[in-house]
Amino acid sequence: MATEATAKIFFTSPYFAVVGASSDPTKFGHKIFTWYTHHALPVTPINPSSPAIQAYPPYPALEIQSYPTLPNLSSLPHPTQTSVSIITPPKVTIKVLEEAKKLGIPGVWLQPGSFDDEVIEWARRELKTVVGGEGGRGNEGWCVLVDGERAAKQAGKLKL
Repeated sequence: MATEATAKIFFTSPYFAVVGASSDPTKFGHKIFTWYTHHALPVTPINPSSPAIQAYPPYPALEIQSYPTLPNLSSLPHPTQTSVSIITPPKVTIKVLEEAKKLGIPGVWLQPGSFDDEVIEWARRELKTVVGGEGGRGNEGWCVLVDGERAAKQAGKLKL
């Protein structure tokens, strides 16, 4: 089961990626990616269907910026130093998790809706640090939008 300590460990990585990042502001892949950019964290969007996504950079910049995407985790320059937020359907998520295990990704955050019981059980059994499932401060489980700021602050990534 994920805990605040697990969420803090997730944020100790020097790099981050968002699998399922999107330019569509109505999608959680956009909202999660923008959470990272607004907090000035080094984040890479992963989206095999789009060469780039549009999102706002950190404040005080006010113009939407284009962020080049990577097609998969294997394309990350530092996979063993990159924690990954996943916002994909469970059937896609399991493939992403298998790739993460193969690459030695240090931590994954499974956003609500990205997993089913089989996926979360596999992740907890096979991976080092898994944030997801029941818990957190929201009603739907651990979510970067709800729980990320506290965990990132505890990890020293954000100013208190």
